Amino acid sequence: MSPPCSSSFSSEEQPQQRTQPAQTLTLIPGLPNDLSALILAFVPYPHHSRLKPTCKSWRIFFSAKKTLLSLRQKHLPLSLLSHLLCIFPQDPTITPPYLFDPKTLSWCPIPPMPCNPHVYGLCNFTSLSIPPDLFVLGGSLFDTRSFPIDRPSPSSSAFRFSFVTSSWDRLSPMLSPRGSFASAAMTDLNRIVVAGGGSRHTMFGAAGSRMSSVEMYDVEKDEWVALDGLPRFRAGCVGFLVGSEDEREFWVMGGYGESRTVSGVFPVDEYYRDGVVMELSNGGKWREIGDMWGEGERRRLGKIVVVEDEDWVVPGIFMLDGGDIFRYHMDSNRWWKETSVPRKALDDSSVGFVSLDGELYLMNLVHAVYLTEARRPRQNKKAASLFIQIYNPRTRTWRSLITKPPLNHHLDFKTAVMCTIRL
Repeated sequence: MSPPCSSSFSSEEQPQQRTQPAQTLTLIPGLPNDLSALILAFVPYPHHSRLKPTCKSWRIFFSAKKTLLSLRQKHLPLSLLSHLLCIFPQDPTITPPYLFDPKTLSWCPIPPMPCNPHVYGLCNFTSLSIPPDLFVLGGSLFDTRSFPIDRPSPSSSAFRFSFVTSSWDRLSPMLSPRGSFASAAMTDLNRIVVAGGGSRHTMFGAAGSRMSSVEMYDVEKDEWVALDGLPRFRAGCVGFLVGSEDEREFWVMGGYGESRTVSGVFPVDEYYRDGVVMELSNGGKWREIGDMWGEGERRRLGKIVVVEDEDWVVPGIFMLDGGDIFRYHMDSNRWWKETSVPRKALDDSSVGFVSLDGELYLMNLVHAVYLTEARRPRQNKKAASLFIQIYNPRTRTWRSLITKPPLNHHLDFKTAVMCTIRL
């Protein structure tokens, strides 16, 4: 292996390399650079920016993201790769997203997404990852060029953040603009599938359009292709993949379609109790799986996460509903109670629910964050603390931790968008 440090100099720094002593390029004194590079590659990803100012050789090494991420993917087992949570607190064109490593309780900001001066208030978008890239698709926003201005419209935009170049790229837009839709990433094929959605904005509790179209994105070709549409209109739904290779299926659950009015004035959504499955290897045909719970059991589908485990035949599908966690059984098409949350949040809807390293993470703020109305917002002296309860489905045990996120804006899990990535 050639020394990663010497191969990672930029063109501006190479002339300086000829005039400076070789000792200044050493990563760790007394060790060859290839061994030193392997040692530094084991440092968790969120700490890399902190280590850059240590010395010039470390700054160059940790700036060479392509070499560094390649070392980590090649030499580190999957369990040692940083499984990070990416949080989008608000509109990513205004508020930067953050990476969070629950093992080291470290936070790392991501540059804001490119801004369009004609649109604002982006929400209900979807974020997912195909390492080493992060994708932001669709959403609902306000466009100053539309009329009326206060009516939200869906977005077809697609962006990719590369952790190799630390920059955002604008991708080919989706064929149909949509927000609040189901999506899943096929990391081995470099493809993304999206289904359903609509135009609803978080500022409005009802109304908005619904759609049934389905598309697949090819990352290498930067191209969207239309697939067979959903059996009926469905927005606010969740999607995930089951199986691999020739037996891969795309599942879409929950969401809402038709609506009714109360007293002929207030619109109320009619939430679906069923799900549909697309067999990706069989020409993309859909099949319905029927109702997943009986009348009166629950009003709507809760928050869903999928846990991958090599010892399980199918991935674990878990739902957070109030203070309880349920597990989906495909054979019976029913949700069965798995466990109860030890410490229930005051507001069930303001709880974040994600899967990291085969465990379920429930997150909520234990203190409110107050922002002053001055031109430059600042946190109150009593900063918000993020309380995290972690459930291990294998051992059926709970543990908890607490951290203080370095956010200058209020983190509301009702509207925040989250995804995970391994780096």
